[in-house]
Amino acid sequence: MPKAATPAKGLATAKALTTAKSPTTTKIIKDAKSVTPFSNGDFVVYPAHGVGKVTSIETQTIAGQKVELFVISFERDRMTLRVPVRKVENSGLRKLSTRKVMEAALTTLKGRARVKRAMWSRRAQEYEAKINSGDPVSIAEVVRDLHRGASQPEQSYSERQIYEQALERLAHEVAAVEKIKPEAATAKLEKLLNAA
Repeated sequence: MPKAATPAKGLATAKALTTAKSPTTTKIIKDAKSVTPFSNGDFVVYPAHGVGKVTSIETQTIAGQKVELFVISFERDRMTLRVPVRKVENSGLRKLSTRKVMEAALTTLKGRARVKRAMWSRRAQEYEAKINSGDPVSIAEVVRDLHRGASQPEQSYSERQIYEQALERLAHEVAAVEKIKPEAATAKLEKLLNAA
């Protein structure tokens, strides 16, 4: 039957096309391997966990393929994270913010709180999204909006939790950028908030 042979031949051709590597694809893969944005000892920010330190770059075999990984230690959480070098951009892993970005975040803290009249559950989701974005200015907005002065009403438990999470995340990045202890960075942020 000649008709049965035709699909098998077409299938073999399609398989050959998908498995063949073009010279440009091979070059891109080699370039990705040779350029690593971070090195041992660098402080980095992973959006969902905050500031960590690259402790090593290792190669592991996963599902039969060799994968190069950044090993990142988060001392505060006693956690180690492995991020594939090729997935750095997609994961949101980045270098510490520049002093200019941190100054913008600190300026945001001094601003007037902007609390929407939406339900708390919706606002809480928005605040969590801002914290997990890893953007210091967005995190500073959460800290500013949830901060309560001595003369203001008490926060609810969930408000306090989100506030403390945002404050801690921002303080750790300020500490890493300014090379001070996290406690000193927290005190600096609280001083700015109370002065506003």
